[in-house]
Amino acid sequence: MIIRRRLTVGVGILLATLTAGLGSALPASADETPANASPKVELVLDVSGSMRTRDIDGQSRMTAAKQAFNEVLDAVPEQVQLGIRTLGADYPGDDRKVGCKDTKQLYPVGPLDRTEAKTAVATLAPTGWTPIGPALLGAADDLEGGDSTRRIVLISDGEDTCGPLDPCEVARDIAARGIHLVIDTLGLVPNAKIRQQLTCIAEATGGTYTAVQHTDELSGRVKQLVDRAAAPVVTPVATKGADSCTDAPQLKPGLYTDREKFAEHRWYRVDVFPGQELRASVSVFADRAVNNDYGMLLRAVTVHGREIVRGAESGTGRTDAISSGLRYPKPEADNDGDTKPAAETVCLQVSNSFSAPASVKTAPGMPVELTIDLVDAPDAADDAAAFGLGRGWWLLGVLVLTGLIAGLLTGWISRWRFAVWRTH
Repeated sequence: MIIRRRLTVGVGILLATLTAGLGSALPASADETPANASPKVELVLDVSGSMRTRDIDGQSRMTAAKQAFNEVLDAVPEQVQLGIRTLGADYPGDDRKVGCKDTKQLYPVGPLDRTEAKTAVATLAPTGWTPIGPALLGAADDLEGGDSTRRIVLISDGEDTCGPLDPCEVARDIAARGIHLVIDTLGLVPNAKIRQQLTCIAEATGGTYTAVQHTDELSGRVKQLVDRAAAPVVTPVATKGADSCTDAPQLKPGLYTDREKFAEHRWYRVDVFPGQELRASVSVFADRAVNNDYGMLLRAVTVHGREIVRGAESGTGRTDAISSGLRYPKPEADNDGDTKPAAETVCLQVSNSFSAPASVKTAPGMPVELTIDLVDAPDAADDAAAFGLGRGWWLLGVLVLTGLIAGLLTGWISRWRFAVWRTH
């Protein structure tokens, strides 16, 4: 017992040392002050009768949505003007004409009073129809005015029940207004038809679709989208990868979009100067049904085919996106200062191992999002940075070793004292 207790003390010392090391190694985040007008976000929540279904973490979809909303409201950045709109919250009857008008603004878009917004959400109960199209039109009107970023986040568990007003066409009409409004959608049910409709709505305005089946996934994704509205807007640039590095497009730092078929390889080129670090990341979005067991690979190779570094990710089961990244620091070159060091052409290969049932169309390819950044390379004198670990990790290693030794010594001394005590 004494030996076990002393070993526990040693482990405690080790954990404390790890915590201290991590605290010193992690960089502090800098505060960012928004330079533009306050961004506007409206959360559109489906409160139709089907939200009574109990299939999210043992509770109803409505309960899960309320819990997620409370967490989101607590985390909304101060500069964001936020509103809430509902659909299907008031009319419980069978009159389709009346049910398809059942959408209202629950909380106006503006500076957020968290207590008031939470109180409004607490009153909601699953009631009626699913008029997604009318709700999107209402939300677009709620966000009118000003030049700020505007975003609609739609959370629903079903298809629109108010045709022929197709919500996908509504989204296209909103996009055609040229008001730079993005619609993101979140589906609470893994149903192919629901997924297809919500994906179409999102893609029409350059937004995203996400399937969520747990409360923490819902709150986490909505927080992310609200934060994204507060961040500077980066417009992706469309590009087209080639079949080989020789014919690949030359990319500069930025955000790019492409499409990739199942099991395809796409190539891109980036020039990296001595003293720079290439940081690249890629996401492949499964916008249709896919088979289990998939993966993706991002490789950096020389023009001669020698691999420099790679990043890979794999998984199985339902997913909407899979991502990976890599870093390549180019050492400083020795020169006399009279000539500019030559850049190295790095070839980036994006591959995937997705497959799908025979009934699924392979064209167009799945959406790909590629991010390229070039920054100053870490100091070559920092041994840890040479391994891509970043500054401060050598200190963490020393502290971990110190904690381990301290724990072992504590246990050994305790055993020696116990042995001496027994002999007396």
